[in-house]
Amino acid sequence: MLSQPFITHALVAGTAVAVVCGLAGYFLVLRGQVFAGDAQGHIAYTGAMAALVAGLDPRVGLFAATIVAGVALGVINRRGADDVAIGSFFSWILGLGALFLTYYTTHGSGINGTANVNVLFGSIFGIGDQARTLAVAVAAGLGVVLIVIARPLLFATIDPAVAQASGVPTRLLSALFLVVVGATVAEATQIIGALVVLGLLAAPAAAAARLTTRPWHGFWLSAVLATAVIWIGVSIAYAIPQAPATFTIMSTAATIYLIAAVIGARGRQPRLASAAP
Repeated sequence: MLSQPFITHALVAGTAVAVVCGLAGYFLVLRGQVFAGDAQGHIAYTGAMAALVAGLDPRVGLFAATIVAGVALGVINRRGADDVAIGSFFSWILGLGALFLTYYTTHGSGINGTANVNVLFGSIFGIGDQARTLAVAVAAGLGVVLIVIARPLLFATIDPAVAQASGVPTRLLSALFLVVVGATVAEATQIIGALVVLGLLAAPAAAAARLTTRPWHGFWLSAVLATAVIWIGVSIAYAIPQAPATFTIMSTAATIYLIAAVIGARGRQPRLASAAP
């Protein structure tokens, strides 16, 4: 399997993206902001389709839309906007993506007919040398930022009032984190697609949170589990050509979460029993 260039490209790029998805996803779960990751997937799709309609590389739209959305989400969170209003707005964004899709398929899909499908479902087996190198470079940069801000971000997550009183720039950290999430979603969309990018962000992170209550252990475990999701999913897709890689990757993510949930529940039972009167 590893002798095939398209497999090695998929595994290298997938691993790079999985690590940063795991690190960012853990804080999304810890901070209760999984909704933001879901919203960014919708925005990534709309941004990519807007770029295609404009005749641009979809990556331009992916990164521009998700980074701007990250800043906007930071401002919205700061002002405490209503969740219903936010959800309605992002639903409209997704509808706008559908509008761009309709225009693109009726006017411009002859230029790059599979681009819209790749945005939705990713193209992990279609990654070339340039895309692989870009994925590794972007993921490395995002990973460094996440590691640098991890300690103060954890402090701000656990006790924002005390963190702010201690001089931690909680608002700036929150906005920066959401921008990093946006860029992470933009890169991951090219690998597994906008529709299911949330699975790689949330499932390994939620599994890690089930398996350990120690934040730093969970932080790194989430990255390890996300990497395992990619490797297992790609291996299954290679072994069973009829199974799309996106399906096998997300099925693996869901399975890992279910296993972690069972293990986590069993691990808590003795404590609950001993605590009973």
